[in-house]
Amino acid sequence: MGEIGAYVALLGGKLRSMAAYRTSFAIELLSNLGSTVLDVVTVFVLYRATAVVGGFSLAESLLMTGLTAAGFTLADMIVGNIDDLKRYVRTGTLDTVLIRPLRVLPQLIFMDLPLRKLLRLAFGIFVYAAALVANHIQWTAARALLAVVAPIAAGVFFGAIFVLTASLAFWWVESGEIGASFTYGGRDFTSYPITVYGDWFRDLFAYALGFGLVAYQPALALLGRTDPLGLPAWAGYAAPLVAAPAVAIAALVWGTGIRHYRSTGS
Repeated sequence: MGEIGAYVALLGGKLRSMAAYRTSFAIELLSNLGSTVLDVVTVFVLYRATAVVGGFSLAESLLMTGLTAAGFTLADMIVGNIDDLKRYVRTGTLDTVLIRPLRVLPQLIFMDLPLRKLLRLAFGIFVYAAALVANHIQWTAARALLAVVAPIAAGVFFGAIFVLTASLAFWWVESGEIGASFTYGGRDFTSYPITVYGDWFRDLFAYALGFGLVAYQPALALLGRTDPLGLPAWAGYAAPLVAAPAVAIAALVWGTGIRHYRSTGS
C-alpha cells in the first residue's frame, strides 16, 4: 500500500502542475489532437482517388484505422513518455529514480503521465465506435467481446513495443529513430489494410513482428470477411495471443537493461 501511495503522490504532483497552468494544458490538449485527426483525414483523402484500396471499402478501412488509433493512443498516453528514457540516461536523471525504493518503470510513467493526450484517446475511440456503426456488423457474442478486447489488446501490444524500443537506450543512447520506426511506424502500418503492402514488407511487419494481428485480423473477424491472404478465421481473435509474448519480451529486455545499467556520471 505504501508503494501504491507513492505512485499516487507522483500522479498527484503531475495533476497539481497541470492545474497551475490550465491554459497551457488546454492548448496542449488541442494541439495533441491534431496528429490523430490527420491520420484519419489521410484515409479520407486516399479514398477520394479510389473507392477500394487493397480490396477494402472506406468504412472497412476506417475500422482498422479506428482500432489502431484507439489502441495506440491508449498505449501512448500510458507509457509513451518512456521514449524519454534516452534523455534520462544521458543526463543522469535515471540515477535519482534508481535510488528510490520503488519500481523504475512505474516511476517513469507517473513522473510525466501525458494526460495532454486525453483528447487523442477520446477521438480514437470515437472513430473506432463510428466505424463499427458504419459497417453494419452482424453482432454475435464473440464479436461483441472482440470489439471490446481488440483495442485493449492493441494498447497492450503497442505499450510493449514502446517499452521494448525505449530499453535500447540502456545500450545505445541515440536509439530514438530506430524505436520510432517500430512504434509510430507500426501505428502507420496497422492503420491500413495490409493487402496494400509488398510481400516481404508484409511478411516482416504483419506476421514476423505480429502487427497484422493488432487491427487487420480483428477487423476481418468483426466484418465477417475471409482473409484474402489466407489466414484462418481464428486469427481475428488472436490479438491477446500476440500481446502477451510482446509484454514478456519487453519485460525481459527492460529487466536486463536495468540490471546492467551503468551511470553516465553526469
